Amino acid sequence: MGPVLAGVLQLLALTAALALAYKPLGTYMAKVYTSDKHWRVEKWIYKGIGANPDTEMRWPAYLRGVLAFSAVGVLFLYLLQRLQGVLPGSLGFASIDPDQAFNTAASFVSNTNWQSYYGEQAMGHVVQTAGLAVQNFVSAAVGMAVAVALVRGFARSRTGGLGNFWADLVRGVVRVLVPLAVVGALVLVACGVIQNFSGIHEVGQFMGGSQQWNGGAVASQEVIKELGTNGGGYFNANSAHPFENPTPFSNLFEIFLILLIPFSITRTFGIMVGSVKQGYAILATMATIWVGFVALMMWTEFSHHGPAFEAAGGATEGKEVRFGIGASSIFAVSTTLTSTGAVDSFHSSFTGLGGGIALLGMMLGEIAPGGVGSGLYGMLIMAVIAVFIAGLMVGRTPEYLGKKIGSREIKLAACYILITPALVLVFTAFAMALPTPANSMTNSGAHGFSEILYAYTSGANNNGSAFAGLNADTQWFNTTIGLAMLLGRFLPMVFVLALAGSLAEQKPVPATAGTLRTDKPLYAGLLVGTIIIITGLTYFPALALGPLAEGLA
Repeated sequence: MGPVLAGVLQLLALTAALALAYKPLGTYMAKVYTSDKHWRVEKWIYKGIGANPDTEMRWPAYLRGVLAFSAVGVLFLYLLQRLQGVLPGSLGFASIDPDQAFNTAASFVSNTNWQSYYGEQAMGHVVQTAGLAVQNFVSAAVGMAVAVALVRGFARSRTGGLGNFWADLVRGVVRVLVPLAVVGALVLVACGVIQNFSGIHEVGQFMGGSQQWNGGAVASQEVIKELGTNGGGYFNANSAHPFENPTPFSNLFEIFLILLIPFSITRTFGIMVGSVKQGYAILATMATIWVGFVALMMWTEFSHHGPAFEAAGGATEGKEVRFGIGASSIFAVSTTLTSTGAVDSFHSSFTGLGGGIALLGMMLGEIAPGGVGSGLYGMLIMAVIAVFIAGLMVGRTPEYLGKKIGSREIKLAACYILITPALVLVFTAFAMALPTPANSMTNSGAHGFSEILYAYTSGANNNGSAFAGLNADTQWFNTTIGLAMLLGRFLPMVFVLALAGSLAEQKPVPATAGTLRTDKPLYAGLLVGTIIIITGLTYFPALALGPLAEGLA
C-alpha cells in the first residue's frame, strides 16, 4: 500500500468514526445542558464552593464567574509550580522560575498549553497531575460553558438570563469530560501509553552515556489533553513520543479525540435552538474547511519537488516514521484548526507552504471545528458576520435564528474578530523590531520570521503548538506570550457573552419570504467564503513575509 493511499484510508476511517459518534454525543450534551436535575456528586460540589446552581445569571454575572474561576486557577497553578521544590513527588526537580511559572499557568488555564519547558525534565508528578491535568478538564469545561451561554442567547427571548456558569462548568466536567476521558484512557493504555508514578530510571546507553526517563500518569493526561483540545504533552516530544503515542492506531484515536466534541457540539447547538438543520449547516461549514485543509496539506507534503523528496516519497523530514506523511498531515491540520496544539511531527520541518497551512488554520480563529466550546462560539460569531454581509447585499435588516443583527450585535462581533489579529500582529512586530527577542530565532529570513509569527499566533489563538526552532524560554517570550494567551482567551469571551445577553433580550422575529435561509448550502458557502476572506485580508501581508515567501522561493 502506497503512503498516499494509506493517508486517504486513514482520513476516511476517521471521518466514519466521527460520523458514528456525532448524533449520540451531540444529543447527550444537549440533554446535559438543558436538564433541570442535579446529580448527587454535583450537589456536593455546589455545596463545597457555595454556589446556587439554579440561579439564572445575566451576562455580566456569568462573565464574572468565568473570570473569577480562571483567575483562581492561574494563581493556584503558579503557586504550585513555585513550590514544586518542597512538594512530595517532585522527582527532585527544582521550583519553576517566576516568568516560566506565569507563562505555564496562563497557558493551561487559557486552554492553550503552550510549553516553554521540557516536561520530563521540569515537572514532577504533583504539578503534572494536580495542576496541569486538572486545568485540562476545567479550562475545556469553561469553553463549553461560554458556548452554551451563547446558544441560549439565540434560543431564548425577552430575558437576560443565560443559565448558571457554575452549573454549566460542573456538568461539563462531571457528565461529559470525565466519562469520555475514563473510556479514552483505557483505550490508550491498551495501545501501550504508560500510566504509572515511576521515578527517574535508566533505560539504556545512548552515544556512550546513559539515557534516563521518568514515568508518569501519561494516559490519563494524554486523553484529556486531546479530548479537551488542550495539547500540553507530558514529554517534550509531545504526541511524537512513544510513551504518549506508541502506534498508528493510537495516533488515529488521538486525532479522533481532538475532533470529537468540537464537531459533535454542533448538534447540541441545533437541538438547543430548535432546528437540527442549523446544526448541520454549521457542521458542513466546519467539515468543508477541515477536509480542504487536510487535502492541501497532503498535497504540499507529498508532491514537493526535488530529488530527496521524490526518493523519500514526500517531505519526510520531521515526520515520525511510525505514522508517515499522511497521518502527520491529518494530525497537523486537526491540531491547528482546533485549539489543541498537540503535535506528532515537527511543524518547522514541513514544507514552506505546509507550514503556512498550519499557520492559516490558527489564523482562521480555530473554528473548523475549533476548540471545545470556543470553536462553536467562534463559528457563530462568523455566522453573525455572514448574515450581516448578506443583508447588506440585498438591502434587508440581517437576521439569524430569529434574532435581528443590529448595530450593537455587529459591533460586538467585530470586536471579537479584531482582538486576536491585533494581539498577534502587534506582539510579532515588537518582537521583530527589538534586538533581544530576535536572538531566540534559530533560523534567519522568512523561516525565522515564521517562527516568531507562529509563536504569537499559537499563543493568542490559544492553540499552543510550536513551530519549533525558537527559544521561547526567555523572560520576553514567557511574559509576552503569557499575556497574549490570557488576553486572547478572555477578551473574546467578554464580547461573546455580551452578544449572548443582547440576543437573549430580543423578541423573536418571524421568518418571511425574504428571510435568508441559514440552514441551506448557499448560506454554508457564504459562511466559508466570509471566513476565508476576512482571514486573508487580515493576515495576508504577514503570511507573505513568512511561509509564502519561503514556499515560493
